[in-house]
Amino acid sequence: MNLNFTWMAWTWPTAGFFLTILFLIVCMGVWEYVSPGGNPRVGVLRFETTRGDRLFISLLGAAFIHIAWLGLMDASLWWALLLSAGYAICVFLFV
Repeated sequence: MNLNFTWMAWTWPTAGFFLTILFLIVCMGVWEYVSPGGNPRVGVLRFETTRGDRLFISLLGAAFIHIAWLGLMDASLWWALLLSAGYAICVFLFV
């Protein structure tokens, strides 16, 4: 069986991106198995969120940060990655 994925333009950064998301979802699943319940809480957004909600908000925010970075900045995307990691930390602490 020969799988031809050339139409998808897979590159190592693209594969790394999707593997990172897979890794985060697996880690969240293990965390939920070890400590069930998700620890719902009300943060600065004034509605209840669980760990999964905060992960989703972090990933969505990271996507917007990277898109804005590509459109507005000429600097390396590594800076956008650092900004996104800081954003994710803030989301998990305060949301």
